[in-house]
Amino acid sequence: MASSILPRFSLIFYAPPAAVAACKTAIFKAGAGRYPGTGNYTECCWSTPGTGQFRPGDSANPHIGKVGELEEVPEVRVETLCVGEHIARQAVAALKTAHPYEEPAYHVIKLEDF
Repeated sequence: MASSILPRFSLIFYAPPAAVAACKTAIFKAGAGRYPGTGNYTECCWSTPGTGQFRPGDSANPHIGKVGELEEVPEVRVETLCVGEHIARQAVAALKTAHPYEEPAYHVIKLEDF
């Protein structure tokens, strides 16, 4: 199947700065961040720093913070392209393995081709 007709997805995730490189390595190895076409671009993404906030529940095992206490931490938002649903699913699985959080925050958005 030609890449121009495969559905495209945007994978967006949030990670602590120290974990971003490992997360990016994992998703890129799974096929994320590749743009179809003659340029053969790989490992493409966009990143920006920000602040994450969460309060771990009673049964949580947080990587950062304490159960029941509101936590604010520096995080990096990373966005990349996944061409094909199978690549998006592989990238999410790789992210979950590489990410240090008990429940990593991420979004997968199906893109329209205009």
